[in-house]
Amino acid sequence: MFSSHGPSVRELAVQGLSSVERGYDLLAPKFDHTPFRTPDRMLDAVEETLAQHEGTFGAGLDVCCGTGAGIGMLRRLCRDRVTGVDLSAGMLAGAGRTHAGDGRVDFVRADARALPPELAGSYDLAVSFGAFGHFLPSERPALFSGVRSALREGGVFAFPIGAPIPPSSPVWWAVTGFDAAMRVRNAVWRPPFVMYYRTFPLSGVRADLKAAGFTVETVPLEHFGRQAGGAPRWRLVLARRL
Repeated sequence: MFSSHGPSVRELAVQGLSSVERGYDLLAPKFDHTPFRTPDRMLDAVEETLAQHEGTFGAGLDVCCGTGAGIGMLRRLCRDRVTGVDLSAGMLAGAGRTHAGDGRVDFVRADARALPPELAGSYDLAVSFGAFGHFLPSERPALFSGVRSALREGGVFAFPIGAPIPPSSPVWWAVTGFDAAMRVRNAVWRPPFVMYYRTFPLSGVRADLKAAGFTVETVPLEHFGRQAGGAPRWRLVLARRL
């Protein structure tokens, strides 16, 4: 799974026994050499779909930006300011190095569940990749409300979401086992490390987005094909601020 430049099993164990913030601070120097980084294929698919469906935007916000994998995509889609927000200072340091000297890009250290007031009403597009497993279902209303507050009226919050995995798939057993192991870990060890794969179903997400003040539509990401029954393997959620 990991390149020779990625973290060792021991390093992953130390990170997994830390808090989310501390774990990512430790992982940051090697994060881009792990499968946890959003693949370029996904970034390209989202960028192409947004460009075709929405066109260009003014200012862009990457929520839980990590080491900045999505910043380049936002720079191409947005005409104005691009901001990355993340809780981990280590991840932001990596993102800052990657985009050093780019006057259109800035980074803010903040909890996505409580975005700083100075970001309010500043953005036309917000995106997020691979971070939602770090938020419990009870935390989604605060997360979505914060993103809504950062958007201007009519602004779009976009993110990919995968189709449900059938229990017949080995992947279903793998992610179910991982989630169960994390629940046991968090029950017996402090600080908790919140990371679950099966806590972000489209039905619940759609309901929480609507309750936060968004209209919601989904667009198939045809780049990833369709399941045997015809449903897309991946969709792009487009939540528009009312």
